[in-house]
Amino acid sequence: MGLLDALFGGGSKLKAPAPDRLFAMTTAHVTLETELDLHSRGVAGIVFQPLSTGDFTALVREAEELLASAAEDTGSRVESADDSHGYRWIKVRDSDFEDLVVSLNLISSQLQSGGYGDRLLACVFPFTQGTGGRSVHFIYNFKRGSFYPFVPAGGPQARDNEEELRLKAQVGGELPIEPELTRWFPLWDVPL
Repeated sequence: MGLLDALFGGGSKLKAPAPDRLFAMTTAHVTLETELDLHSRGVAGIVFQPLSTGDFTALVREAEELLASAAEDTGSRVESADDSHGYRWIKVRDSDFEDLVVSLNLISSQLQSGGYGDRLLACVFPFTQGTGGRSVHFIYNFKRGSFYPFVPAGGPQARDNEEELRLKAQVGGELPIEPELTRWFPLWDVPL
């Protein structure tokens, strides 16, 4: 069992695909930008646990090709890489925030329709706060079907819990926020 498995519930099954929950980020983005001074970095990523089977590899390749084809129309740039824990990240860069959400949904839908929804771990949407450039991440946990804010603080593996709670209160009406704070797992060294 890897780090992200332990954090996001390893072998548990997804309750059901909930693409509408992921799309909530599209509408929340307006509030994040206009009311909270949070600006998208123009990148987002989806992370999942890969399998070494031919079927899974073919499905991921097909999903990446589909995304690359769609990216030609939208101007998105797509990259994929494995992290140090053995998880696969597919990163999408685009100045249009809605294109980022749609692209990540496309990947998650492909894996879910192929019977591998249980391999999905999270989507990460990084923002910069104000002119100071503070990092704020909104993380969508597939196993829980909810978002939570993650705000790294100045020190190594330190986080700003107060700011995270403030963000929860400010966007909780627009995003399905994870109600259990113990499930707000930090994702350090996100490759975005």
